[in-house]
Amino acid sequence: MRIIKNWRRAVIGILTALVLSACSGSDEQTETEESESAPASSAVEAVTSEEDISVEDDTTVVHPEEPEPLVYEGDLELPVNGATGYASVLMDLKATAAAGSESIATLEAGSVFEVVEEVGDWWYVQTETESGWVQHLYCFINLPDVIPSIIYNNTNTYASKFVSSGKVIPGITGQALYDGKAYNMRLGKVSDIVPVLYSMSKKINSAQQAALAEGNSLVIYEGYRPFSAQKMTVDALTNLAATDPEVMAGINTYPWDTNWFIATNVSNHQMGYAIDVTLAKITEQQEIIVGDYAATAITGYTEYTMPTTIHELSMASATFTGPVKSSSPTAWLQSTLADTMNEAAILLQRYCTDAGLTPLASEWWHFNDLDARFATEGNSSKGEYLLDATMSEAPEAAE
Repeated sequence: MRIIKNWRRAVIGILTALVLSACSGSDEQTETEESESAPASSAVEAVTSEEDISVEDDTTVVHPEEPEPLVYEGDLELPVNGATGYASVLMDLKATAAAGSESIATLEAGSVFEVVEEVGDWWYVQTETESGWVQHLYCFINLPDVIPSIIYNNTNTYASKFVSSGKVIPGITGQALYDGKAYNMRLGKVSDIVPVLYSMSKKINSAQQAALAEGNSLVIYEGYRPFSAQKMTVDALTNLAATDPEVMAGINTYPWDTNWFIATNVSNHQMGYAIDVTLAKITEQQEIIVGDYAATAITGYTEYTMPTTIHELSMASATFTGPVKSSSPTAWLQSTLADTMNEAAILLQRYCTDAGLTPLASEWWHFNDLDARFATEGNSSKGEYLLDATMSEAPEAAE
């Protein structure tokens, strides 16, 4: 099984390059290629039809029925086995699921692996060369692998939406700030890579299930963001503000300052306990099969109108009338909403805060998991790496 998996992974880079290259062509070419590309299920059907061919005689060929897909019951939509994980910090790979066990290898921060099994606070993982146990407290999980019903659209990987006071930020707006898409074997398509700390993923799932129950869906624009992209945006915005009084006023009018809109040092995005998210009304959805399990995919949606466009870096995007201590899980409850907070933004806030996430005072789209922050405090990611690969495999039910 492992040999087969490794062989399949060997073609991921080629598949990713081919598909992304095709997507970069003209709209007409893309539409033609899509119309000619059969979905994954077609390949299965083709094989099945060949197997069904039988000689016309009196023999009746009985084929076994396909088993019904399972509905996963847990804290996520799909099990973690087969999902892609990442070491958020330097970690020891252990021989057994115990802190005192032998260290058989060291995983550098940013190392990618497949989660094979979860036991208590530990994951058994497989890298390209090693296998062993890691504490999942310090691990990122790739959200699309475990919550496929969420809509993912990380625009910072292909055409950043960052603006300030409605103005283009030179070198940032409309640009790809970093690589963050790859072919995902588990999902059978090129997909966004959206890592967050594992403990946070469960709260995000709770928010999504509440949204789904009311015909809505989260639309996540970003989870982990490499520090290089953060620093590049800070520098470009600072330069723009130095020459544009309107931009300067938008990010540096009391009681606000630049750091509320784009952190000038390592931020919660690098540490893995933040998401940038909006909300959409679902217009179409379908059941998909992922390994042995059934899941939901949103195939049609309309984003709600929010107070501003997402990633508008100015006080126009503020959630509250003034700053709120971002390290407090409760201070926001005593704060006054900004006049611009509309029903859709308030609904998004309800889904997220009911799930245990905390809103950021300066950005209606930004939510933190402070429990994850405090649990990893003193050993948290600095974001000094790029997460641009997956090792995802279809989840199999335990026998």
